[in-house]
Amino acid sequence: MVERIACPWLIKNFVDKEAEFLFVAAEKVLEVADGEGAIPFDVSGIELGHHGDRVSFDAIIDKYNLRDPALLELAKIVRGADTANRTLTPESPGLYAIAYGFRQVCKNDYDNMEHQFPVYDALYSFCKTKVGEK
Repeated sequence: MVERIACPWLIKNFVDKEAEFLFVAAEKVLEVADGEGAIPFDVSGIELGHHGDRVSFDAIIDKYNLRDPALLELAKIVRGADTANRTLTPESPGLYAIAYGFRQVCKNDYDNMEHQFPVYDALYSFCKTKVGEK
């Protein structure tokens, strides 16, 4: 649930500003990605999915060699919020609650992205401060 918005935010801000996203049921992701020539993420058994205790957000960071310290700090928050290890960071339970709430009030995933992207902008700014960047 968390990464459905966290990963598009990461991709738009650090990988490809022009990226477009197709939201489909998990069981259709590979089929639609193949038909559209898209890069699938956040489903099991793919490169940009969960691997051990690491989540899709981590996989995208690794694949695109993103080494911004604030982004790596944000990845911990996302990892905690998107797994059963919600106490990984103090912020993780709050991010989970925010993602859950937005999922309830937004009309679709595109609306959810529009509403939640500023949350990730703010968390990223917080993480910059946390790691000592300005």
